[in-house]
Amino acid sequence: MMRRLVLAALGLSLVIATVGAADAQSRRRPAPAPADSAKSSAPAAKPTAAQAPPSSAPDAASKTPRGADPNQPVNVDADKLESDQKQGLVIFTGNVIAQHNGSTQYADRMEVYLDSGSNRVLRTVSTGSVKIITRDCRTGTAQRAEYYDAEQRVVLIGDARVWQEENVVTGDRITIYLAEDRSVVESGAQGRVKGVFYPKREGEGAAVAARPAPGAACKQS
Repeated sequence: MMRRLVLAALGLSLVIATVGAADAQSRRRPAPAPADSAKSSAPAAKPTAAQAPPSSAPDAASKTPRGADPNQPVNVDADKLESDQKQGLVIFTGNVIAQHNGSTQYADRMEVYLDSGSNRVLRTVSTGSVKIITRDCRTGTAQRAEYYDAEQRVVLIGDARVWQEENVVTGDRITIYLAEDRSVVESGAQGRVKGVFYPKREGEGAAVAARPAPGAACKQS
């Protein structure tokens, strides 16, 4: 029987960048030095400006991919789990199903690499019957899939194919940027990139408007 293995229960929740820590640091400003009677005539505007460093909160926030929730756990179902804490590696095998931020990935084997300090997921490598369904209902298949959490990026390698409704693209390597809703297709030794895109037919506007919102349940295909 397949056991449900939840990484969050093992303390392996995702933490990409703690914006709150950056905000707290930006608020720690040094207290003004005691007034010096000999320098009381010096303008106060200049030292005041020097004592107010610009907040680093916008820079930290900009590193978090749009649409990503770093506090969401990665939920994994599999037949077997192997953990190597020294290497920061967790291996799931057998009918693997991983879910995170509205996307679902299927594979025969998934390697999860963790940061040794924070235990957050850095990347995953999936092989065998790889299939991914993104939060905007794109479906992709390949021989191998690599997921990079900090960039919210999935790379499909080997006989890669991505489709949405009737439109389909194929190539040797397809990179999906989950937070940006875009893809990059590259050719390889097997041939050139191919794409098939159908024009909208009359009366199809209503159907397009009725597509599931990002994160909603997608039709399995």
